[in-house]
Order: sequence, then C-alpha cells, then structure tokens
Amino acid sequence: MAAMDPGEYSSEDLALIREDTGGLVTLEGPDAGEVAGHGGFIRQVARVFVENKLAVVGAVLLLLIILFCVLGPVFYHTNQTNAQNALLNSTPTLPPSAAHPLGTDESGFDVLGRLMYGGQTSLEIGYAAAAVATLVGVLWGAISGFFGGVVDAVMMRLVDIFLSFPTIFLLITLTVIFHASVGLLILVLGFTAWLVPARLVRGETLTLRVREYVQAVRVMGGKNSRVVLRHIVPNAVGTIVVNATFQVADAILFLAALGYLGLGVPAPRTDWGSMLSNGISYVAGGYWWLIYPPAILIVLTVISLNFIGDALRDALEVRLQRR
Repeated sequence: MAAMDPGEYSSEDLALIREDTGGLVTLEGPDAGEVAGHGGFIRQVARVFVENKLAVVGAVLLLLIILFCVLGPVFYHTNQTNAQNALLNSTPTLPPSAAHPLGTDESGFDVLGRLMYGGQTSLEIGYAAAAVATLVGVLWGAISGFFGGVVDAVMMRLVDIFLSFPTIFLLITLTVIFHASVGLLILVLGFTAWLVPARLVRGETLTLRVREYVQAVRVMGGKNSRVVLRHIVPNAVGTIVVNATFQVADAILFLAALGYLGLGVPAPRTDWGSMLSNGISYVAGGYWWLIYPPAILIVLTVISLNFIGDALRDALEVRLQRR
C-alpha cells in the first residue's frame, strides 16, 4: 500500500486520490487526518526566503552597505562638515591615492568618507519616508476598504486625484516652496508615496472584512477601530511588508533624483544623489571617482531592496507555502 505526505496536497486533491485509487493510498501524518506541521510561520518564511539565492545576496549586500555607512566613520575618520578646513588641508578633485582611497571632491572632502556620510542621509530619509508612507497608506486603505460605500468612494477618489499628479514634479514644487531639510524631505517623500500602499491595503481589506472572524468580532460588539487595527491590518501584513521594502527603494531613488536636480539636503550635509549631481559637472575632465562610487551605491542598494522584496512576497504568499 502506497503512502504519501498529505502536506503536499489540498483536501480536494486527497479526496480525488482516494477515490481514484480505491483507498490503496494511505496518508502519513497525525491521527484523525490532521496535516503534519512544517514549523511555525516565521520558520516557513525564513525557509522560503533562504531558498531565494538572489534575496540572500541582496540581504547580505544591504547589510554591508548599512555597516559601511554607519560604522565606517568610526574607523575611517574624515572631515565632512567644514568645507573651509577641507580646502585648506587637501587638494580639490585629487585622484585616488594612499591618503584618499577614492580621491577628493570639488570641495576637498574625502570621497570615501563622503560616501559614508551621504549614505547615512540617504538611508535615513529612505527608511523614514517609507515608514511614513506605509503608516499613512495602511490606515487610509484599511479604513476605506472596511467601511466601503460612500466613505470608500470619497477616499479612493482622493487617491486617484493625487495619483494623477506626476510625483517628481510634485516633489520639486514642494521642495522649492519649502526650504529643503532632512525632516521636510522625509515628510514630502512619505506623503507622496502613501498612495500605492493605500490602494493595496484597501484591496486586501475588501476581502478580509467578509471573513468569519471579522464578522464574529462585529457581532460580539467589537468596535470598528479594534476590527481594523487588531484583525484587518495584521492579516494584511504580508502585502504591507513587501510594499514597504519597495517604498524604501523608491524613496532612495526619488531622493537621488532631487539631489541630482540640486534640491537635496542642504550643505554641509549631502546624499548620494547630490554627490552624483556635483560629479556630473566634472565628467568631461575624467574625474570618474566623483561619479561612479555614488552611482554604484545607489544601484546596489535599490537592487538589494528589490531582491528582498521579491523574496518576501514569495515567502509571505500563503498559497506558495506548504501547509
């Protein structure tokens, strides 16, 4: 008599197999037909994530970039805040040397140290803006989808109106009207990026609000706020987490675009986009160390986040997990 693992098949598939084989196939597993467990939720997510080699490479690469930006200045001390001292103590646009492994920029700042300093700003704004966008988008989408009707129609029409504006032009307008700063860039990037998570969470909420456990809470007198925060949002966590990784990548790209246009963080602070913008002015002179390092870091960071997001999407997709 053949034996098989029931965890690989749905209940409908198992019924058809029994019928076709005349009961000659037995199921290995616990008594009473219960499906054998394959570990907890976190363990399943980690297993699927690790199976994606590109995601593992992306996670390691992102960790190295974060350590480079955060811990690098602890071991590699450079002046990144006083332009006058930088000009007095070094030569502008100096090519790579033993004293300056990646040369100096047009202001005399050490480029390697500048990459660390600018990376801190880029990552800080990227993660903070993604957090703002995710928080606003999740609450907006969950409330819209849960209440439905007129509330949903009005809230989603507002989303459609905001989506009709080109994001980059809206960002440029806001940063020109209000003087750019780290806090302002976080708010501007966050409040122009919440529209996508709002639509995604709203779609998830429309399916979750009719589930039995949600109806049970409402019948038992549970408040709407409790239903949304304790049941709707936690059960949409897969969509939320995956989108948040892409939000970080998008925020870093938009910040790089603003920096390239000269609308990045004000001096003496910098970001990778601003470094790239300044380096473009010297491209005809062959000063490659002013262009390639920040460009490579932007590309590697965004690609790593995209790899991680793709893997999390597969890992958190229930239909792709063994049960």
